[in-house]
Amino acid sequence: MTVSETHLAINAVFRIESPRLIAGLTRMLRDVGRAEELAQDALLAALEEWPSSGVPDKPGAWLMATAKHRAINQLRHGKMRERKHAELGSDAQARQNADVQSELVARIDDDVGDDLLRLVFTACHPLLSTEARVALTLRLIGGLTTQEIARAFLLPEPTIAQRIVRAKKTLAEKQVPFELPRAAELGARLASVLEVVYLVFNEGYSATAGDDCLRPALCEDAQRLGRMLVGLAPDEPEVHGLLALMEINASRLPARTDAAGEPILLLDQDRSRWDPLLIGRGLAALARAEALGGANGPYALQAALTACHARAQSAAETDWPRIAELYTRLLERVPSPVVALNRAVAVSRAEGPAAGLALLDQLSAEPALAQYALLPSARADLLTRLGRRNEARAEFERAAALTQNARQRARLLERAKSS
Repeated sequence: MTVSETHLAINAVFRIESPRLIAGLTRMLRDVGRAEELAQDALLAALEEWPSSGVPDKPGAWLMATAKHRAINQLRHGKMRERKHAELGSDAQARQNADVQSELVARIDDDVGDDLLRLVFTACHPLLSTEARVALTLRLIGGLTTQEIARAFLLPEPTIAQRIVRAKKTLAEKQVPFELPRAAELGARLASVLEVVYLVFNEGYSATAGDDCLRPALCEDAQRLGRMLVGLAPDEPEVHGLLALMEINASRLPARTDAAGEPILLLDQDRSRWDPLLIGRGLAALARAEALGGANGPYALQAALTACHARAQSAAETDWPRIAELYTRLLERVPSPVVALNRAVAVSRAEGPAAGLALLDQLSAEPALAQYALLPSARADLLTRLGRRNEARAEFERAAALTQNARQRARLLERAKSS
């Protein structure tokens, strides 16, 4: 294996293993920033040693052992040792170094499942801004570099770096405990975690800015996080609901753009290009969410909506009355102008464009939708179907002016010209 091939292998292994490393080290050190630094030290050690010695048979174990050794050294010296001895409630002078090391090794060798879940909840702590939670989660749990996160969100690398540094500083200053939330807090804290994962997925599925409509790598990162969450919290229905929603939506990615990268509307997509494996996974996750009693959870309801499209062999076979009914249920659970907008579109398919347009007109004064390009875009579609082409043209142009995505803007202007 060449040096470059070894480096690629090391980076691949580290992306997989780093969440476990950071989780275990955070339990030891009670400091997520220090834990990440030690994990990075282990990576540097691998980059130095493996090109000459070869990739170990168990690379993850090698990285863990290296990081653990460095963590123990830090805990055995200086103030960290004193704090640790105080925590253990023993006389520091009476305890031998070997005993300290043995106890610390036992702590980090415990089952890492709960540690990973603790790390997820820490990275998505409500004390942090949404942007900080997204960046820290992708960094600590997703294993992405700062450069990769910046590139994915089309932001300067220093901006992402500052968000991550400030997030870790906030966690340290506020002394956020590395623990699972109490039962009374679990629902809200889990909702924060799921929100972060879904925000990552949505940015990949429908890019809000830039030249491309899709960023599949972000979708893949979010799906990987979702599968991890299912493994860590198998009895939480909304975790399965979110995974179902992402898997089914991701199944359509190959059909969402043409060869030139231009967007293709759902009803115009070639369904033979939808990924049946992802659809199967999504439907299975949805069934699990419903079996756990979560059929009316917001993510499960959205997954059920996407499942209606996945089960239809053609656009003409879509069960629009069922979709409209699911949106009504979702709107009851999540009163949101965006959900109301989507419900109006579904009603237009189930009952006709006039019915849908009447609902959209009720949303025209909604402040939250004032700069939302999909409202004039949806109105333009319905006006076109009603033969009101001049009004449709104006709405397409208004939608184009509101979107920050270059390809979506071009598509909307093209539709305006053809109206």
